Amino acid sequence: MAKQRQTRMQYAAGSLGAIQILEDRTDEQLLRETKHRAAARALLGARAAERYDAKQARAYFNEALVGAHPRERPLLRQMMKASLAQAERRPDELREAMEKLGQEPPSSRQLLVLRLMGLVSPPPGSSVFLRVRGFALLMLLVLLLMAAGFGIVELVALPFGGIGTAGAVLLGVVVVVAVLGILTLFGRRRQKRAAEARRAGAQ
Repeated sequence: MAKQRQTRMQYAAGSLGAIQILEDRTDEQLLRETKHRAAARALLGARAAERYDAKQARAYFNEALVGAHPRERPLLRQMMKASLAQAERRPDELREAMEKLGQEPPSSRQLLVLRLMGLVSPPPGSSVFLRVRGFALLMLLVLLLMAAGFGIVELVALPFGGIGTAGAVLLGVVVVVAVLGILTLFGRRRQKRAAEARRAGAQ
């Protein structure tokens, strides 16, 4: 707890504390920010990491390091480490970096999803074997989802006399897309609530 409080105090006292003020701004507004340039670049780096764009995230954090006060750079490097671990799908390093920042680490389920993403979509620069394996796993996942959608449609249509194979496949795809869309929506809302909770805890 003492370490967590110390991290939060450093975060709030330095110019990086402006991150909380800038969080609602768009990327274009952050790029034009001059008063709190380091905080703006750090926030852009974190957003790039959420898009799994490790190269862009690293570039933004390096710009933030250049403009940050020397006493803030250790904390900024730790923030960079956490963001890059997320962007490069390294769940174990992400957990460790979040704990060192004094923040609650991702849940086991979130880390599992990140680990699966690392298998399906390996970070840039990965070996040919990893990329081929990721493509094969992605195709297998798509086929499994389509099969699940097909099965659901067939079961629902069975009391009504059944449905043709082509129609079942088409409706199965629609069902899978709808379910994935709903899960994505709830996931984003949950992430937003978690981010608001972290901001409230840091104040």
